[in-house]
Amino acid sequence: MQTQEFGLDAKPLARIGLGCMGMSWLYQESHRDDVESIRVIRSAIDSGVTLFDSANIYGNGHNERILGRAVGRRAGQVLVATKAGLVVDDERRRLLHRDARPTAVQNSVRASLKRLDLPVIDLLYLHRVDPEVPLEETWSAMAELVQDGLVRNLGLSEVTREQAERAHAQHPVAAIQSELSLWTRDPLGLIPDRTHPAAWHRSGDNLLDWCAQAGAVFVPFAPLGRGYLTATLPTTFEDSDFRSGNERFTPVARAANEKLLGTIRTIAKTHASSPAQVALAWVLAQGEHVVPIPGTKQLRYLRENLQAADLVLNEDEMRALDGLPAPSGARY
Repeated sequence: MQTQEFGLDAKPLARIGLGCMGMSWLYQESHRDDVESIRVIRSAIDSGVTLFDSANIYGNGHNERILGRAVGRRAGQVLVATKAGLVVDDERRRLLHRDARPTAVQNSVRASLKRLDLPVIDLLYLHRVDPEVPLEETWSAMAELVQDGLVRNLGLSEVTREQAERAHAQHPVAAIQSELSLWTRDPLGLIPDRTHPAAWHRSGDNLLDWCAQAGAVFVPFAPLGRGYLTATLPTTFEDSDFRSGNERFTPVARAANEKLLGTIRTIAKTHASSPAQVALAWVLAQGEHVVPIPGTKQLRYLRENLQAADLVLNEDEMRALDGLPAPSGARY
């Protein structure tokens, strides 16, 4: 795959990464298979993937452990990203709280290093800004981890442009991670209009533009709409699956959101590709600094996702996708 330079150490970064969360957390948890997940991660490395995304809370540490086992001695070939700032209260019910106190974040990172079995974390995100702790205090503590050689680059997850600017003024923000897909466009400054269903409202908080100006990478998570944009999802989910209680996946919302899939399917057919590949190609077209991290537990979907890097959409196709209506249902 095509690569670009990344972060403070200019490490090569392939255009598509791998989100590892679903291997341990949130989706179809009864299908957890560590052996197969490790196989997928290692196959991704063989295929040229360089960015692997995890977090301390995914499976309450489980995800970092399997990622560390899978990467092993090949750590020098990849960029391992993890997060701090959230704490699991109840894994089964997915109850969390924010804790971005300096000591808590630093202790969390040291625990992550042990689970990953790595001497240094390539990219550490603040998972969520803690309203009880000034961002500058948390960011300063994270910068100390860089100075101590435990972390190489710092990133932010689900932040505002104003928060990104405050952090960047103190220590370089190498990456921002947030949800971006054909049906979630908040980082482009577009949010669903509550007063006009299916319409987009411009908020002006364009994080992609800020990243381009700051020299940061933008990392979209859930670029396939938590699986919806692949057009392959079952009609129901097990109770432990996040989507079973999410507004966008109710029967009524899915019927309304079918409008999105019609256009995607048509374009996919033109290219003899899959809806997932079209959805990823649209995300990639948002800028060369955009590196999506679609997640999967299956080799066939890994291969399909990576092929999206070679799919080029023409102007008419981009215009059609840009013009898709806003989805029915809130993302959280």
